[in-house]
Amino acid sequence: MVRPRIPFLLALALGAGASMAQVLPPPQNVVNLAAQATIEVPQDLLTITLSVSRDGSEAGAVQAQLRQVLDAALTEARKAARPGQVEVRTGQFSLAPRYSPKGGISGWAGTAELVLEGRDMSAISQLTGRVPGMTVARVGYALSREVREKVEADAAAQAIQRFKARADDYARKFGFGSYSLREVTVGQADAMPPQQPVYRRAMAQAAGAMDEALPVEAGKATVTVNVNGSIQLSPR
Repeated sequence: MVRPRIPFLLALALGAGASMAQVLPPPQNVVNLAAQATIEVPQDLLTITLSVSRDGSEAGAVQAQLRQVLDAALTEARKAARPGQVEVRTGQFSLAPRYSPKGGISGWAGTAELVLEGRDMSAISQLTGRVPGMTVARVGYALSREVREKVEADAAAQAIQRFKARADDYARKFGFGSYSLREVTVGQADAMPPQQPVYRRAMAQAAGAMDEALPVEAGKATVTVNVNGSIQLSPR
């Protein structure tokens, strides 16, 4: 019987791997740690969504009416647009059939949206009163990218410092002189209040009070950073 021959280099690699598996000891004196830092900061970004709805027997006619209102609203809103402060963009534009009790199409209904967003909350709230033909559908608050990045960096620094302080404390209490990091992960999470519809303002606009600014007041956002990892305790 002829035995298969194993190449010398492959045999050497297999032998080295087996040797390493035998030499490496299991992890000892390893502690898993977690630390967290939370910062509460005022929301500086306002988003207001305006909408208009139309219905009729012909899909083309309904779509034309929506576009006419949206074009007029865009023309007025663009006058106040400023990068970062007052941003203007179109939102959802939908058209769907309405069905009769017998199952046939009896007409069409459509909706168009215009979104106003930015850090100048006063200007945006005043602009909502000047946009013709549309009512407020939703109001939301958030953090701008610049503020979010700064707050996350500050929270991460605090969480890391707490992790290190906890690692020092645990090493000392376990009777060790120092420690080294084995692995660590840093993750961000934030809690934001949900967007709320504004029915009262929509009814006022429908009644013709288009020159009134929408009262707005931002809340606060909570930014949390978690640091999780493990440390290797070292003797004195």
